[in-house]
Amino acid sequence: MTAGPQDQILDRRELASALLRALEMRHEVLDAIVDSDDHAAAVRSVSALLETTEDNANAVLGLQLGRLTRLERDHLRDEVTNLDATLKWLPEQRPFSTGTNVRLRPFTYNDEDAELYRRRSAEQLDADGTPWPEDRIEQERREGLSRVDEETAAWFVAENTSGDRPECVGLVFGELHEGEVDLAVWVAPEARKQGYGTAVIKLSRPELAAYFPGTTVIVRSPV
Repeated sequence: MTAGPQDQILDRRELASALLRALEMRHEVLDAIVDSDDHAAAVRSVSALLETTEDNANAVLGLQLGRLTRLERDHLRDEVTNLDATLKWLPEQRPFSTGTNVRLRPFTYNDEDAELYRRRSAEQLDADGTPWPEDRIEQERREGLSRVDEETAAWFVAENTSGDRPECVGLVFGELHEGEVDLAVWVAPEARKQGYGTAVIKLSRPELAAYFPGTTVIVRSPV
């Protein structure tokens, strides 16, 4: 699964922003690194300090000393400004779009996930425009879980992990059909326009690649 142009710009913009913050907070970043037990711990510390992904934090740790200059900071500011001009919306307007504090976990048979599926399915309409009845919702859920068990589907729950307890904010459905995986994303109404859809698609790439290696992933639902 390859990233679309908007996703690529967002990824590059977040990386440039993380590098810029790291240069501006170089003393705090250095303290976080030298106080860490190992490289993995340093990545986690820098990720939390800069409020960015661990991939971007790893890039910060890879900065060469020759780039710790005012000129480099000016170049990064210009890059962020230029990237901002090409975006339809900024990450600051949709704070979860970078994937920070968002995770995917497998959909389960428990009551919490069943209720989330019912909320999603209440927005689905039959061909005549009427909402799905309760018995169809339950049938669709059980059939979907059967496909997951048969490894022809992969369903996930998207969670916001920024609070004391993970909050369910959406669902991801990967369905295998003749060598292609249809990806559908649903975000709960109260969590929309905050960047979860963008984050979930980004997080789905490695998950679905692991479940269905060598397949093409097609995003078929707007987020």
